[in-house]
Amino acid sequence: MHPTVRNLIFVFGALALTTGTVFAQEAAVDPHGGGKSWLELFEAAGTVGWLLLFVSIGGTALVIEHCTSIRRDKIAPPDLVDELEALIEGENYKEAIAVCEDDKGYLSNIIGNALRMRHAGYEEMIGVLEQSAAEETFKLQAKISYLSLLGNVAPLLGLLGTVTGMIASFQVIEKLKAPTPKDLAVGVYESLVNTTLGLFIAIIFLTSYFVFKNKVTSMTLSVNLQGVEMLKSLVGKMTGHKQPAVG
Repeated sequence: MHPTVRNLIFVFGALALTTGTVFAQEAAVDPHGGGKSWLELFEAAGTVGWLLLFVSIGGTALVIEHCTSIRRDKIAPPDLVDELEALIEGENYKEAIAVCEDDKGYLSNIIGNALRMRHAGYEEMIGVLEQSAAEETFKLQAKISYLSLLGNVAPLLGLLGTVTGMIASFQVIEKLKAPTPKDLAVGVYESLVNTTLGLFIAIIFLTSYFVFKNKVTSMTLSVNLQGVEMLKSLVGKMTGHKQPAVG
């Protein structure tokens, strides 16, 4: 199993276990088993609860997609690396560019753009590679940023549910001359359940976001260095001089 997937499963499992324990303790308050079920608690969340459910579904879909697409073998496939290295060693630069255009991945984009500037010199070629790498990294960071968005929206929705629950309770107080705790329970449940759901979703997706963010940073730096190494062998053949030192 991929390390990132394993880490995310551990985080999700730990948080789910913690939340399940809390709900179980709440249900155990009534010795006669009269505690509310998870479904009943969710129903108490009202409209905001459904919004939080959609946020959780969307975030879970993003996490699954990122686990499958944001991997080293996806942005720099080993077969592509071997093919490009062979073409560069054989001085088949036009064919290497064509391969990069067909692949349109992270590594192929930075190498292809750099090869197009091969006649301008080593420094210019590396400069283009760095610019292309920055652009490709930005795309990956933007892709995972939606997890951060959902993680920040969730507690705000939870706060919205808290406010709507308080409004419902005050409406009961205004309507009834002597409301009992049971009369106010619906609004209180709406407030607390929405707050809990919002915080729980935020913890999961913000944690997932920072896991992917760190992964993208380390992975792209490694691929960028690999791209520079691939171009070093090209420079000596083109100029006939000693290869420039890479700092």
